[in-house]
Amino acid sequence: MRPEKRGIMCMRHEENITLAFLPEPLLAWYHENARDLPWRKTEDPYCIWVSEIMLQQTRVAAVLGYYARFLEAFPSVEALASAPEDRLMKLWEGLGYYSRAKNLQKAARIVAEMGAFPDTYEGLLALPGIGDYTASAIASAAFGRREAAVDGNVLRVVTRLTDCHDDILDPRTKSRPGAAATCNARGERTGFQPSYHGARGPQCARPTVRPGAANAR
Repeated sequence: MRPEKRGIMCMRHEENITLAFLPEPLLAWYHENARDLPWRKTEDPYCIWVSEIMLQQTRVAAVLGYYARFLEAFPSVEALASAPEDRLMKLWEGLGYYSRAKNLQKAARIVAEMGAFPDTYEGLLALPGIGDYTASAIASAAFGRREAAVDGNVLRVVTRLTDCHDDILDPRTKSRPGAAATCNARGERTGFQPSYHGARGPQCARPTVRPGAANAR
């Protein structure tokens, strides 16, 4: 059975209507302010997967150099699968959370044996080191699947916009469906996922959306 997407426990019909207006202004903001990042310029699931794993608990600025060196050393999933572990760990040195590198190679060996990356959320989720968020991000960015990568930042924004006071750390809040579908941005291949986005500079004085904006229309 497919695991439930994380959502908002107190989501009501009115709140779904409020969230329905989000994709248009968010995509407009993204197209104007998106940072120029290498993993946004490809639909190769291998490259997107490597970036997603590196970006876990790590700032974009710190990842950029590692990402380029990693792909130069291991340009394909087959190259990563057959790499000596000591070389892999040396390239990863400094990024921390070394289990990520080990799981990358475990998953690479599975994919190499399969002959291609799985192109569905469920198939990606079955690989070592890939959880709900990462599976959704890869399925959306690489394969155009209608999967929303919903993390804590998304939940914070949605609860604020909908005036929902549920604790986003509460497992019951995370396990209910609702927000994921509204954050999908109509399934466009934009690279617009929480770990992918970023403005050229803070624009706090010019908010993209405001609580209650949908009701004010």
